[in-house]
Amino acid sequence: MTNSLAHPQAVRILLANAKGGCGKTTVCTNLAAYYASQGVCVSLMDYDPQGSSSQWLKARQAKLATIHGVDAFRQHERLTRSWQLHALPQNTEFILIDSPAGLSSSQLEDLLRMADIVLIPITPSAIDIRATTHFIRQVMLSSALKTGQIRAAALANRVKRNTLIYTKLELFLKTLRIPFVTSFRDAQSFIKAAESGCGVMELHELHEEDQKSWIQLIQWLDQQAERVLLQRKQGHEPKTSKIAG
Repeated sequence: MTNSLAHPQAVRILLANAKGGCGKTTVCTNLAAYYASQGVCVSLMDYDPQGSSSQWLKARQAKLATIHGVDAFRQHERLTRSWQLHALPQNTEFILIDSPAGLSSSQLEDLLRMADIVLIPITPSAIDIRATTHFIRQVMLSSALKTGQIRAAALANRVKRNTLIYTKLELFLKTLRIPFVTSFRDAQSFIKAAESGCGVMELHELHEEDQKSWIQLIQWLDQQAERVLLQRKQGHEPKTSKIAG
């Protein structure tokens, strides 16, 4: 299992979807900020050529909890991904991986091999639903999922509840062979947090509904992280796909 080669205590979470604009960076940076605010050593690897996660980190104030950033896309030509992982702080507990849109099959497979957990954000539009259907099929067929190396889940992002398209998205997500973990509203708090380099949970002014959504995601991730670390501690590779509920 490749995850045992570096940072055996670190859980690697990949944010991925072939469709751009689905909120990969938003979820990735907010997760990094949440874990850092809890006193956890977090590293954020930015593989997106737009560099949005890296720009968010640069805007982060020194008084906020530290997040180690890796501008992985710019370093890709010079450094292998294995070297990048070894270069992270030794006490890293969570590695958040922000992936680019438009991943080829080989690029997706490569990133999936790095991950323990993959989160797939989806926005409520017919175009996004069609694009994500194909992407999830690619994930399901990947060797990483088939061998049980990763756990996959979907979440809805930038939703407006009580709309027809959101109802269709919910129905679509519930038909998938991976868990539908939570949904995030199209809220101004995410824009405010992105501009200031912080996470919505660090703003301390989060709407009750948004807070509930984040708690649902964190609880699911904590459960999966415990399973990942337990499996790693036992020192055996999984033999079947772990599509965790």
